[in-house]
Amino acid sequence: MQVKRYEDVEMEEVGEDGAKNVYIQWLIDEKIGKNFAMRRFVLKKDGHTPLHRHDWEHEVFVLEGKGAIVNDAGEEFSLTPGTFAYVPPNEIHQFVNRGDDDFVFLCMIPFQ
Repeated sequence: MQVKRYEDVEMEEVGEDGAKNVYIQWLIDEKIGKNFAMRRFVLKKDGHTPLHRHDWEHEVFVLEGKGAIVNDAGEEFSLTPGTFAYVPPNEIHQFVNRGDDDFVFLCMIPFQ
């Protein structure tokens, strides 16, 4: 068993092409877990992830701020504290901060 505070985990800027003002903390990684990773994302004002897809699913839970998830058709789904989202494998998606404050969410993915 392992118990920590999120503040004790290093926050890294996401340097992927198409990402803007996005930071990540790997709360549970392959050094701790066996099946799933838990990541904490912080999107600063005007921040967004790339519009992308991959072979694994996402489970997302919003902690703070106002944001949205966008699909390849340009449809936008509002995300606010307490909402959650499931993104199936290979579905094109993008997370966007729609407020002035940080947009913060947890994202769980299976290890590949």
